[in-house]
Amino acid sequence: MNGVPVRLTPLTARLLARLVAAEGEAVTVRRLYRDVWQQTVRLPHQDLRNRNEVQKRILELRRAFDLAGPGHGARIVRTGQLPTARGAESTYRLALDDGELDSAEFVRLVGEALRAAPAPAVRLLAEALRLWCGRPLAEVQDEEFAAAPVRRLTQLRETALRELIAGHTALGRYDLALPVAEQTAGERPDDPEAAATLARLSARLRERHGAELLRHTLRGLRVDVVVVRGDLFDQDDANLVVGFSDTFDTFADDVVISRESVQGQLVDRLFEGRHRLLDHKLRQALKEFTPLATESVRDKRRGRRTRYPIGTAVAVPAGRRRVFAVAYSRLGNDLRARSAPADLRLSLERLWTSVALHGLFKPVAMPLIGAGLSRLVELDRTQLLLLIVETFTHSLRHDPAVCSELRIVLRADDLERTDLSAVDAFLRTVDERGPALGPTGVG
Repeated sequence: MNGVPVRLTPLTARLLARLVAAEGEAVTVRRLYRDVWQQTVRLPHQDLRNRNEVQKRILELRRAFDLAGPGHGARIVRTGQLPTARGAESTYRLALDDGELDSAEFVRLVGEALRAAPAPAVRLLAEALRLWCGRPLAEVQDEEFAAAPVRRLTQLRETALRELIAGHTALGRYDLALPVAEQTAGERPDDPEAAATLARLSARLRERHGAELLRHTLRGLRVDVVVVRGDLFDQDDANLVVGFSDTFDTFADDVVISRESVQGQLVDRLFEGRHRLLDHKLRQALKEFTPLATESVRDKRRGRRTRYPIGTAVAVPAGRRRVFAVAYSRLGNDLRARSAPADLRLSLERLWTSVALHGLFKPVAMPLIGAGLSRLVELDRTQLLLLIVETFTHSLRHDPAVCSELRIVLRADDLERTDLSAVDAFLRTVDERGPALGPTGVG
């Protein structure tokens, strides 16, 4: 009562269920006794005994309702008289206000939803279905008097589920419609319509997500972390991140830079094969940074010779977007690139600072930096991905507006060796406890 469970004796609980099944209609004492006590043998003066039994249970029921406040019992359990050929016969009925009976409130909410536009209908249906706590009138569900109301409520729930799916679909929220469809199909495994609805929703979600493998909206922020399968240079709506060595070389000659690397493809895909154009833009952006050293021609015979600190990150304009070039490896004079986990962490931390300053809050797409020729063998691909996500979420502590979306683009061979469930689990931890450090074990 008022949210507090009330214990009724079994017969009184059955009597209450019988009155609920009557849906507000008056029920005679004779009918109540027959249905609740299931009388099979009549004895002398049986009617008087029956009436006394019913009145005793009615009194118990009223006392239970009185726990909500004095007089509630008499207001809710009403006594009446029904004229018959043998004289007036006492009757009882439930007179409940709006919201006092879950089944009545359920019917009202679904009825309103069926007359409403999709957005309010979804709200009403969700509210109605939250009231559903299992099969209605469970204590008497097999009794004849309960069959009709149980059937109506069950059918109405099926309608509510179907309309909730339709409402979410009309609003384009296939992700919210899908679990409802899964529940419906699970409850009705032999229903071809439920199975077809589930299949259609699953297909629409696959079509909508396309190459998207994971999406997580960070709690309290307008920031998404997304993992997709595909080509970095096809991400036309996003700024790009490309890893470089500390000399920021641009000429893909398969000696200093591999033509197959992201760095090697950058010139062809975004600068029309003009590596000198990219080289010029990099020089302009690097003017605000102090070089670390300059190699001699004798020591470094090929490529650029000016070295910048690991972690140097610059924004290079490329049409309507920007390429963030970040130095995370050192190109030795033997022309082999080398990096370490600490180098990558430092580079990523400084990358996010540069993105916040120059990225105009656009989405940022990046490959799995460290998985290529930098020879960063201490971390597997899952750890590399976690390190990217970890440093990004940590940067949001200091600046929640680094970018609107971090999109990590995986190639097929990277995906096969990456555990995205670990990334999903880490992001859920971030939501629960705030940005955290350490899933890779890299300090």
